[in-house]
Amino acid sequence: MARRDTPPDAHILSYAQTLKGGGVERALMRMADGWLRAGRRVTLVIGDPRGALAHELPAGVELRTLDDGRYRAMFALPAIVRDLAPDIVFCPGNHYSSIAWWLRRRLGAACPPIAAQVSNALVRRDQPRLVAIGYRHWLRRHPGFLDAVVAMTPAMGREAVEEMGIAPARVHVIPNPATAPIVGAPPPPMPDGRFLLGVGRLAPQKRWERLIAAMPLLADRDITLLILGEGEERAKLEQLVGQLGLGNRVSMPGHAPDPLPAIARATALVLTSDFEGVPGVMREAQAAGTPMVATRSSVAIPELIDTPERGTVIPVDDPAALVAALDHWLVPGRARPAPLVDSGPDPIASYLALFDLLAGQRSA
Repeated sequence: MARRDTPPDAHILSYAQTLKGGGVERALMRMADGWLRAGRRVTLVIGDPRGALAHELPAGVELRTLDDGRYRAMFALPAIVRDLAPDIVFCPGNHYSSIAWWLRRRLGAACPPIAAQVSNALVRRDQPRLVAIGYRHWLRRHPGFLDAVVAMTPAMGREAVEEMGIAPARVHVIPNPATAPIVGAPPPPMPDGRFLLGVGRLAPQKRWERLIAAMPLLADRDITLLILGEGEERAKLEQLVGQLGLGNRVSMPGHAPDPLPAIARATALVLTSDFEGVPGVMREAQAAGTPMVATRSSVAIPELIDTPERGTVIPVDDPAALVAALDHWLVPGRARPAPLVDSGPDPIASYLALFDLLAGQRSA
């Protein structure tokens, strides 16, 4: 494959299954926009480009579509990479690492350097025993096909070293770019009074039924719940809302193009997931000064809720602890945390420095 000697012209290729929604894909859109603004050439290979995030595709990106939203369609990536000869391939999350493995296997020495982000917890206590054993074995194979691993927090970086068995020098801590308000996006529908907020896909991982089941047990019987997101669990969750008689207290209006206004207004942001990475909505709540209640679903959660003033971390499956934490933050007059201003290194510049390093090593 031809290589350039001028890093500012480096060609970055990344990929995603669909644009139906999800934190990994949403963060990828922000990163691609930043790389383009820095003067890089960016190609995105998308299985099905339709969906809630389609409007976030950055201007100037080179889009290759597969016209197939199934995961297996992504295994066509080696032919596209061989044709385009990018300088770097970026794997945007755990969900996509098998595609990176296939790319390395098919292209061998001709494969460009691959950098992959750790987007979810690598220790999965929700998995059955045999599945967990297989998953740990799979993680140990990652150093063989990845040139670099990107963790969003130091604790996630340490977890990558331990679980993957990868050299610490190949792990780089780079947070996702901060979310900015989307100009022209309609504000999500919000209750008139105080409300709890959940933001994320209606997927099994998120375990929104825990939050819905807590609503009748709260001391404040007037508090309402707003869940912004869409997914395959909608029918199940709507059925639970009906069974508990919460039709007037729980609303699920679907995906919100820009949830920031709701995050800023919410009495508390709540996550009840089995496993997470570094939830972008928690960083958005930090910036807005909104308290958080979250399950200990990844090693990054205590890094985000690092003081009792910022929120409460609870066990993954403890209904009583969830109710107690929510009651604490629903006390009228409870002080909200001070907004947290992100003052660290620019994530876009850090990514580009890493990409240039990998491309330079390959050229050498």
